Amino acid sequence: MGELPARAQVVIVGGGIVGCSVAYHLMLRGYKDVVLLERKQLTSGTTWHAAGLVGQLRATHNLTRLAQYTTELYAALESISGQATGFRQTGSLALATTQARFEELKRGASMARCFGLQVNVLGPKEARDLWPRMATNGLVGAVHLPNDGQTSPVDTALALAQAAKSRGARVFEHTPVRTIVVKGGRAVGVVTREGGIEAEHVVNCAGMWAHELGASVGATIPLHAAEHFYVVTEPIEGLPGTLPVLRDADACTYFKEDAGKLLVGWFEPAAKPWGMQGISKDFCFDSLPDDLEHIEPLLQAAINRVPVLGKVGIKLFFNGPESFTPDNRYLLGEAPEIRNLFVAAGFNSIGIQSAGGAGKVLADWIVDGHPPMDLWDVDIRRMMPFQRNRRYLKDRTVESLGLLYAMHWPYRQPQSARGVRRSPLHDRLHARGACFGELAGWERPNWYAPEGVPAAYEYSYGRQNWFKYSAEEHEAVRQDVGLFDQSSFGKFVVEGPDAEAVLNRICANDVSVPIGRIVYTQWLNDRGGIEADVTVTRDSETRFFIVTGAASQTRDFAWLRRNIAAGARAIAFDLTSAFAVLGIMGPRSRELLQSLTPADLSDAAFPFATSQCIDLGYARVRASRITYVGELGWELYAESEFALGVFEAIMSEGLSRTPRLAGYHALNSLRMEKGYRHWGADITEEDTPLEAGLGFAVAWSKEGGFIGRDALLRQRESGLRRRLVQVALEDGSKLLYHNEPIWRDGRLAGRITSGMFGHTMGKSLGMGYIENASGLADDDFVLEGRYEIEVAGARVPAVASLRPFLGPASRKVMV
Repeated sequence: MGELPARAQVVIVGGGIVGCSVAYHLMLRGYKDVVLLERKQLTSGTTWHAAGLVGQLRATHNLTRLAQYTTELYAALESISGQATGFRQTGSLALATTQARFEELKRGASMARCFGLQVNVLGPKEARDLWPRMATNGLVGAVHLPNDGQTSPVDTALALAQAAKSRGARVFEHTPVRTIVVKGGRAVGVVTREGGIEAEHVVNCAGMWAHELGASVGATIPLHAAEHFYVVTEPIEGLPGTLPVLRDADACTYFKEDAGKLLVGWFEPAAKPWGMQGISKDFCFDSLPDDLEHIEPLLQAAINRVPVLGKVGIKLFFNGPESFTPDNRYLLGEAPEIRNLFVAAGFNSIGIQSAGGAGKVLADWIVDGHPPMDLWDVDIRRMMPFQRNRRYLKDRTVESLGLLYAMHWPYRQPQSARGVRRSPLHDRLHARGACFGELAGWERPNWYAPEGVPAAYEYSYGRQNWFKYSAEEHEAVRQDVGLFDQSSFGKFVVEGPDAEAVLNRICANDVSVPIGRIVYTQWLNDRGGIEADVTVTRDSETRFFIVTGAASQTRDFAWLRRNIAAGARAIAFDLTSAFAVLGIMGPRSRELLQSLTPADLSDAAFPFATSQCIDLGYARVRASRITYVGELGWELYAESEFALGVFEAIMSEGLSRTPRLAGYHALNSLRMEKGYRHWGADITEEDTPLEAGLGFAVAWSKEGGFIGRDALLRQRESGLRRRLVQVALEDGSKLLYHNEPIWRDGRLAGRITSGMFGHTMGKSLGMGYIENASGLADDDFVLEGRYEIEVAGARVPAVASLRPFLGPASRKVMV
């Protein structure tokens, strides 16, 4: 391609299939000056040895949309680029050898219908008709996706590169990037051995090297390589070229017809991390040493399913590295630490089937300044700074590879690299039977086991072993008083003479309130979508205290900092680690706390949505009268070194009343009954406060307006076509989790965004958006419909409501 240019609009680092896709889609969006730099040759990292599977059904709605787009792109790519890709839509067949796996597959099939995917639920005989060489012993059922496919990874990547070059992109091989140039907190170019390139945006698509490249400029890109094994057989006589890709997840195995041979690979539960000492920059089309001992039991299980494997020779034993992330989801978007540094990496062995959609939405993000849809599942801002830790990544990767084919149980918790972030109360709660779940590295009590019962999950798609214990915690909060450890909250402060003005622009609600007042508000984008769901407490004339969820700590702090205008006399800082939080909730919470403090906790002296610093035990704590469970209660913010003393005072045996320890499963069931939204599930950057029923938290007429106001005004004027509703199943034995289809009058109208059993009501509850495809989703449209929720292929009658099912939302919390 000649000499390196001195400058470009975008520099892409890494010439695998994802980098080539980003380049192509940037050119499609009209960019004229895109440069792709590859350290060796295109595809020479991990793309070249990928299996080339192209599936469409992913774990969430938008990830499935991206996978569908990838399939459509690959189907047309040969005609776009003039280069053959080897893409064929032969379908896929997923097997179940247990009833639990079959339920998982059927739930996935139901979810697929939300996305318009063709899907067939099959019995063993029907499955064998599609794959005649397969043994059906132990088979319970299968799911067939006829439009899934396979492709040649190298040819497909080169076709994307050719399509990009034909539109003006420049591709330079054998051009390693030495560093990313950062000035004033922004990526402004790269330095190579041939010289530097100034750029408006830099995209890190460096695959296995993305972690190291990001860390060199302070960006957190948590991924680690693992060894991935497959074999290719000698030719098999009579093997049809139209066989669907076969996945036997219970045997950790996939099978793909490959030019008359079988390619057989594995995602085993205990993987082998690789590259702990760093990965050579000379790595180019390299493979790793064989490990026959490691794959022998896997190969035997594959022979049991496809007996011909035991009769045919093996032409190739292959072992190559793939990148895996701590939560098995890839990393996409703008790095929170550095403006204009974008990332697309860590694809967890699904890079081929993800590359088209990921490249498209990242190009849209770069061009438009925001993602085109809710991408929270793969947004790099979900990652925490500690996740750069190499030992953590190595230990987690042992588990991560196998998660692709492991059972995707509801509430499943990772087993590896645990105990990273612990609240000051952790050991006390553990001693009292806490069963911890992990979120953003935090160990959080999800439920409490009574004495003599192991504090461990027994997973199923039905009522799990903790169900009755969580129900007791739930009822204690409804009837008496409970204690939640909520220390994992993200906690920020904005301070300075312009703090009020800064926050009033960011917040949809009005924070021009008296000192001590708590404001519930959303932070919106210019399209009116909800970027964050927070509370803001006014500490003083110039200081505000902000609380958000644990998972969105990094994301929300980045949003906050980036929306403080240049020159504003205000700063933001993160105090998450400074405070433990004890939630004391229930109708008798006042009685309990009043016995521990001289402060007046009466409604007159301490109204709802106010915050005061009070004496409790030997400490001074911030007591905020707020709730996420729909009952009277206070959140107590204690500086970390005082937290144990506060906890011991509250749990003292000398008190007339002590709270029931309660976990996050109970918190979830309590909030569902009251219709409280959860950011990341029920509300996202694609959803507006009006659609979500949160218009009461919008200060339409406050001076100066707020981000997103114009978009909301337009929507209020035109009316709503989709609304968030609460649903309750008539059959209480069925449980809702997420993405179950909502049927209204026999037509698909939406999907469940979150679900939980409501113990006070004795019903399975859910929330979800329904859409009127032919008009407005007004109250009559919502309330006059006949509803069913599809659960594992069966439609279950349900009742829908625009209001919480359990009483007026403010009846108990305001007294």
